[in-house]
Amino acid sequence: MPAMKDGGVQIDLARIARNAEQIRQSTGVAVHAVVKANAYGLGIQRVARALADIVQGFCVFALDEAREADLWRLGGKPILAIGPPEVARVEEYRAAHVRPAVSTVEQAKRLREVGPVLSVDTGMQRFACPPERLVEVLAAGECGEAFTHAVRPEQARRLVELLGGKGLTLHAAGSALLDDPSCWLDAVRPGLALYRGAVTITAPLVEVRESRGPAGYTGFVVPRHGVILRGYSHGLRPGPCVINGRRSRVIEVGMQSSFVETESGDKIGDAVTILGGGLEAEEIAPAWKCSPQQVLVGMLKSHGK
Repeated sequence: MPAMKDGGVQIDLARIARNAEQIRQSTGVAVHAVVKANAYGLGIQRVARALADIVQGFCVFALDEAREADLWRLGGKPILAIGPPEVARVEEYRAAHVRPAVSTVEQAKRLREVGPVLSVDTGMQRFACPPERLVEVLAAGECGEAFTHAVRPEQARRLVELLGGKGLTLHAAGSALLDDPSCWLDAVRPGLALYRGAVTITAPLVEVRESRGPAGYTGFVVPRHGVILRGYSHGLRPGPCVINGRRSRVIEVGMQSSFVETESGDKIGDAVTILGGGLEAEEIAPAWKCSPQQVLVGMLKSHGK
């Protein structure tokens, strides 16, 4: 299973498969791979092929993501669309083998024939059924499965309190809850955890020089700096990077180029790693003041992956 390279971006499909296998073995429950937003920018079709023999299902956000990728043909596994459903598209859900998530009686009734899955509100307060309406929505859709968007263990426990013991397949754990066995339930839905360590983005130094006083748009001052041809149009922001095996930093970001801090041994042509090689999204996220998911998707979006 080769790594895919394009313009300084390398996708390690074998690493994604190993991550999925490790999650499956460690949890011992079904794995529903989250491939929404074009598999976080890595490419939904290539990721689905890499995971087809490992996972038990796929999760997208919307019907059209699965249709456009022809996800059923690629994986032949159940597909759940976790975003708000489109009740007028029953036949398209059926043709694409996509099960919609429902949260109201009307949605459940209109989509009953395509196997809707109940989305339960345990605190997210978005696209989900409040606890007091669960019984009627379950009945209206004849649902045999329910899930919740959970980021805290108590939200997974709340799902069990509400629907445990009723013969339903339940799942709550995304990547944030994979370390808590109490949250695994009948299945897990990893997203970021599948892609951890699988993406490397590099850019060569095109200039290296001794700094002479304030430099760049902001007048930063460092002893030595270099320039790479990646900027905010590529999703880059100031933060950590790796040059010649050591931690360094992206000092200032322009539209299509950025300044990085260099040392005396660095030269034109040396690779600057802005993601991967031990520098993961979780380390970058605090500097960017965002989530690791935003780091990954933001870096890859401009590359059409």
